Amino acid sequence: MHEKSRDPQSYVYSPALEDRAADVLRAAARHDLRIVTAESCTGGALAALLTDVEGLSHVFERGFVSYCDEAKSESLGVAPYLIAREGSVSKQVAEAMAEGALEASHADVSVAITGNAGPAGPNDEPGLVFLCAATAGKNKHEEHHFGNIGRSQVRIQALVAAIGLLAWALEAAGE
Repeated sequence: MHEKSRDPQSYVYSPALEDRAADVLRAAARHDLRIVTAESCTGGALAALLTDVEGLSHVFERGFVSYCDEAKSESLGVAPYLIAREGSVSKQVAEAMAEGALEASHADVSVAITGNAGPAGPNDEPGLVFLCAATAGKNKHEEHHFGNIGRSQVRIQALVAAIGLLAWALEAAGE
């Protein structure tokens, strides 16, 4: 898939991550399924990764970048009381984001990411990330504690986890 002569420094994502994203997109195309993303701490990086794969980006329906709490509520329908009660970095908010993305789109599967890419508030854990994949009544959650490894590395690790969840969601939707 990758040209051997390409300068490794020119990759935005690792070749392995790009290959895994291509595998997920091929699976979506085989099952005639469309994908939607709802991202917070990754700032649209997952959407960019999924639309970078030549010839397969047609299965990507749309992406939502809802960095602030108001955007989560306005774009994805996440209830403000849920954010206030659970915190914007929580399993419950990741699930609401994933379900809201499905409702606000024409996609068949979604994945949502919310977390602390780096140090945030005084009691916030750097590297804490919650993800949720959703499809027709089925959800799967993941909680990761990547640690204070830097914003870029937390985002990359979140992308790896999100691609894995998308693979699960596509399999679940195809059943």
